[in-house]
Amino acid sequence: MNLKYRFIRFVNLFFVLLLMIQLLPNHTSSDPSTKYTVIFTLAIEVLVLLVSFLSKEKKSLNLFLDVISFIYVFLILWTLATAKFNLLSQYLFPPPGKIFACLVNDSPKIAQNVLSSIQIIIEGYALGLIFAIPIGLFLGWSVRLGSAATYISKFFGSIPPIVYIPYGIALLPTFRSVSVFVIFLATFWPVFAGTMSGVLNVEKKIIDSARVLNVKRHTMLFSVIFPAALPEIFLGCNQGLSVSFILLTSAEMIGASKGIGYYVKQYSDFGDYTRTIAGLIVIGLVVIVFSFLVLKIQHYFLRWKK
Repeated sequence: MNLKYRFIRFVNLFFVLLLMIQLLPNHTSSDPSTKYTVIFTLAIEVLVLLVSFLSKEKKSLNLFLDVISFIYVFLILWTLATAKFNLLSQYLFPPPGKIFACLVNDSPKIAQNVLSSIQIIIEGYALGLIFAIPIGLFLGWSVRLGSAATYISKFFGSIPPIVYIPYGIALLPTFRSVSVFVIFLATFWPVFAGTMSGVLNVEKKIIDSARVLNVKRHTMLFSVIFPAALPEIFLGCNQGLSVSFILLTSAEMIGASKGIGYYVKQYSDFGDYTRTIAGLIVIGLVVIVFSFLVLKIQHYFLRWKK
């Protein structure tokens, strides 16, 4: 990739346009904190230039720049509709600069709540994987048991785990343990179903080839069946991760004393929509980071498919 391809892109035009818009007069009754928008925009552009310089693949570079372009366009429209032309309610839709200022000023509190949520997600998600994958492997290995267990998993998997919160509160000692239990259920059933489906749908010729080589049952299960079932296992892992974040946020809004869901609920109850939107942005960023990590792990274990 030459320098022109790397650095002369539409994303740079959107960057300049976003900065120029900040020079327009403001029409809001409160300070829109324009400087925070400028600082945030400059930080993104530095990241864009760094990635453009270091990137080795056109496909990954194009994807990254397309995402940043959408962010720039969204910020342009948001700034025009709020700080510059006051088309939206200042109370419900604060200018982006106020959101960025809130993220900076409330960063210690946000970090504390995010850390609490991440710990719960990791514990519940890990427990779900530890139980779901081995059980799914052994049940899926038997066609008769696997077929019956598939319907069982569909039944329990169709029940939203959040309905178990009242029982969890009655049976478990703390609301944190209730949250971990809910995340466990949200992870277990999709991963369990994906594991069984992957095992049951392994191509027969792969199993027959292994049997011709007199592969032992243990080796067959973990060295032949398990790798072949990984694509559908990861499908269940991704589904479980998405549902886990939704349920954790909902659970924290119901009765938690900390967590990013609690942060959003607390300030929305007081009508502080600046902090509410800041919390929503943080939730989205955390989900994106976790999804990216799971995707990287998936690509590593499925590198043989390339």
